[in-house]
Amino acid sequence: MTTTLAPPAKPWSRAEFETRLRAVGQDRYHDRHPFNLRMHQGDLTPEEVRRWITNRFHYQRHIPVKDALILAKLDSSHLRRMWLRRIEDHDGRGEGEGGIERWLRLGEAAGLDRATLLSGGSVLPGVRLAVEGYVNFCRLRSPLEAVAASLTELTAPDLMRLRIEAFERHYPWIAPDGLAYFRTRVDQGRRDSAEALDLVLEWARTREDQEKAVAALSFKCDVLWSLLDAVQQHAGQHGLPEPV
Repeated sequence: MTTTLAPPAKPWSRAEFETRLRAVGQDRYHDRHPFNLRMHQGDLTPEEVRRWITNRFHYQRHIPVKDALILAKLDSSHLRRMWLRRIEDHDGRGEGEGGIERWLRLGEAAGLDRATLLSGGSVLPGVRLAVEGYVNFCRLRSPLEAVAASLTELTAPDLMRLRIEAFERHYPWIAPDGLAYFRTRVDQGRRDSAEALDLVLEWARTREDQEKAVAALSFKCDVLWSLLDAVQQHAGQHGLPEPV
């Protein structure tokens, strides 16, 4: 008996592929998470805000680590220079610069000690697991998948604008200078997502590769969602208000 293999599925058109990638962010990005909804409605206590800042910092400080892993996979000087800028955006070119420094200043504006943030001693286990999973994904997967995972940046600029407005309105006890990270990431996120989207649309020429890219972006959304799950669960276990 002869078995006839079905022909491989045809690639999506460039427009359809982009639509599917954007739909992942629209449907699964963590702006919909109950903890983020409470944050933007002004329902978090100061303790909850500080816990979120502390645990999100663990993610922030690993962004240049995962970007260095992606950088090592890129096969041209042009691409490496482009991706190197992402590392500089977070690490800065000198002491006292960059997104990690701005996040530390956010913590200080919220009443957290810089040394405590840097020690990582208060980071929740679930957050450590989520961040480690993302870093390892970028270490082990293909350049296409690692870059596609970064496409949560497609949705991030809108979230940054919403967050700035929410913090200014609901959490005035945080000094305005502490919001510099969010202000900076509006434009950086728009630029980074446009560059990464162009790469993914160009690299993924087969249906198989396109599906891998969509799955990678879905995985990244799961990472960000899991991080907030851990923070929210800790709040519930310690008698803090549960999400409405």
